[in-house]
Amino acid sequence: MASGFVQVGDTGNVAGNAYAYPKTWGADYVAAGEVRFALWAPGEKTVALRLDGTDTEMSPAADGWFELLATGIAPGAQYNFVLADGLVVPDPASRAQISSVNGPSLVVDPTAYGWEHDWKGRPWEEAVIYELHIGTFTEEGTFRAAIGKLPYLADLGITMIEVMPVAQFGGERGWGYDGVLLYAPHSAYGLPDDFKAFIDAAHHHGISVVLDLVLNHFGPEGNYLPRLAPDFFHKDRVTPWGAGIAYDVDPARRYIMECALYWLEEYRLDGLRFDAIDQIDDPSDTHILVELAEHIRAEITDRPIHLTTEDCRNVTFLHPRNEDGTPPLFTAEWNDDFHNAAHVLATGETHAYYGDFADHPARLVARILAEGFAYQGEVSPQTGKSRGTDSTGQPPVAFVDFIQNHDQTGNRAKGERLLTLSGEARTKTLFASLLLSPHMPLLFMGEEFGETNPFLFFTDFHGDLAKAVREGRAREFEGHADHADESVPDPNARSTFDASKLDWKKRDGSSGSGWLDLTKTLIALRQNHIVPLIARAAASNGHILATAPGFFAVRWSLPGGTLSMAVNLGKEKQPLPDMPGKILWSSRPHQAEMLDLDAIVVTLDNETSTGGIA
Repeated sequence: MASGFVQVGDTGNVAGNAYAYPKTWGADYVAAGEVRFALWAPGEKTVALRLDGTDTEMSPAADGWFELLATGIAPGAQYNFVLADGLVVPDPASRAQISSVNGPSLVVDPTAYGWEHDWKGRPWEEAVIYELHIGTFTEEGTFRAAIGKLPYLADLGITMIEVMPVAQFGGERGWGYDGVLLYAPHSAYGLPDDFKAFIDAAHHHGISVVLDLVLNHFGPEGNYLPRLAPDFFHKDRVTPWGAGIAYDVDPARRYIMECALYWLEEYRLDGLRFDAIDQIDDPSDTHILVELAEHIRAEITDRPIHLTTEDCRNVTFLHPRNEDGTPPLFTAEWNDDFHNAAHVLATGETHAYYGDFADHPARLVARILAEGFAYQGEVSPQTGKSRGTDSTGQPPVAFVDFIQNHDQTGNRAKGERLLTLSGEARTKTLFASLLLSPHMPLLFMGEEFGETNPFLFFTDFHGDLAKAVREGRAREFEGHADHADESVPDPNARSTFDASKLDWKKRDGSSGSGWLDLTKTLIALRQNHIVPLIARAAASNGHILATAPGFFAVRWSLPGGTLSMAVNLGKEKQPLPDMPGKILWSSRPHQAEMLDLDAIVVTLDNETSTGGIA
C-alpha cells in the first residue's frame, strides 16, 4: 500500500492511539499503517518530513507544533525532519534509531512484539536489586546476549534487575547518562523488540526489571532541541551536565511526563529509577515529580510499580506512605549515605565527598541503618551547608543501600571495586551487612562472584568534544590521593570500555564459587527470614546498641521479630551487646562475648518466617 499524507490540526486532537498510551511527540501509531508525526519546533518557520527519502512539508499547528498524518506506513520506515535551512535532524522522540544519534529515526509499531508472559510483578519488599550496564554485562554487550545470563541470576535469588540508562546517546559506548533521544533504546544494544524480549525473559524467570531514567538534562551530542525549541530549556538554569529543562513549559513537560509512562507501558517495565532528581528544578504549582508519580500510579494498576529516586538532599517528602503502607508517590531513595560511610569505614579514604563521613564512620553507619540517613539536617563539612531531614519516620524499605554501584566505582579515576581496595574479608563482612539489614539491597554486576575488573568512565566522542571530556576527566582528579591525572584512563579509548567488561571466567574459579555460595546463602536467608519482617514495617524502628572505632551494633524492632546486627571492621575485638534470639548469620566462629576483626553476627528473635535459621 502506498503511503499517503493527511494534514491534521492541533496536537492532542487526533483520534486516540489504539495500541498504547497516546504520545504528543514523535511518530505515534494511531492505527495499523497509520502514523501521526508531530514535532514541537517553534524556532522553525517550516519543517518537512523526510520519509523513506521523500520530503513532505508538515502542517503548522498551534503553539509551534508541526504535524502530519501518514497512511500505508510499514514498521521500520526511516524518517527525519528537514528544517528550513536544509538541516536534517532525527526525531527528538524517536522510538528507535537505525544507528547513530544523528541518523534516521525508525517508525516502530508498539504492538509488533508478541509478549509471552502475563507478568503480575513482585512486591517491593522482596527486591534484591542487581544493577547492570548492558554494554559491559556480556562480551557482546546486547539485550539479546544478556538474556542468556537470566537463569544464573534467578538461581542466585536476584529478584530485580536495574538496567542503567539505555536511551540513545552519542557514539556506541557510554554509561547512558548522556542520552539525547530519551524514547529510543540505544541502537548498539539492539532494537526495541530486543529490549522487550529481555524484559519478557526476565519475567519468565521471576525477575522484575526497572530502568534508570535520566530526565534532568540531555547529552552533548545529537541534541537538536535547542535549535528546534529554544524554550525547551531555561535560559538561566544550568545543571552540572548541561542546560536545565523548562519543566513549566507545556510541550517540554509533556515530553518528560510521557517519556516515563511510555517506558513503563510499552516495555512493561516494573519501575523506574530517576537519576539526580535534585537537578530537576520546576517552579510549577505541582512539581513535575509529584505529578509524574501520581500519574503513573493512576495509570498503571495491573501490577506493582516501583519508583526510586537518587537525590543528594536526603529528603523524605517524595516518599510518603498511605495507611496501608503503599507509596502514593515514590517507593524508595538511593541511600548514598550508607555507601559513603561504609566506604570510609572499609578503606579509610576521606577525599572529596568522603570527607563528610571521616569522623566516626562506624557511628554514622549505625545511624543510617537505625534511622535512614546519616545527615538529617546537620551541616556538611564539604559544603558548609545543612543537608537532609529527619528520616526516623520512614520504613526501612524506603532506603536502597549498596556498597558498590556504577557511580562510586566508575567515578574513581581507576574504577577500582571495593574488593580491590579493602580485601576479601572486609568486603564480605559489608556484603553480609547489606543483604541482612532491613533496608533494600542493591548489588552491582559482578559483585556476586567477587569481580575485580574495574568499572571505568567511558564514552565514544570525537573531535573537540572528546578532547574536552578527556581533559575534564583528568582535571577532576587533580589533588586526589592516588589519582594523578596521568593515571586517568582516556574515556574515549576502546580499551577503557573493554577493561570494564565483566570477566565471567572468574565466576567459575574457586574464589568466584566461594563468593557465589555466599551470595546465594545470604539472599536465601533474607527472603526466608527478613522479608516477612519488613513487609509491614511502618518506620525504621532501629536502635543503636553500641559503637566503637570500626565497630557498630544495631537492633530493629519489626513486626513479627527483633533483628540485631553487629559488625567489626576495627583493629580490636569488640564486646557484643545483648543480641536476643538465635544466630541468623555469623561470618566466623566467635566467642560468646567478643566479635572478631572483619566479622559480622546477625541474630533474630521471635522467629515467624519460613525455614530454619542457619
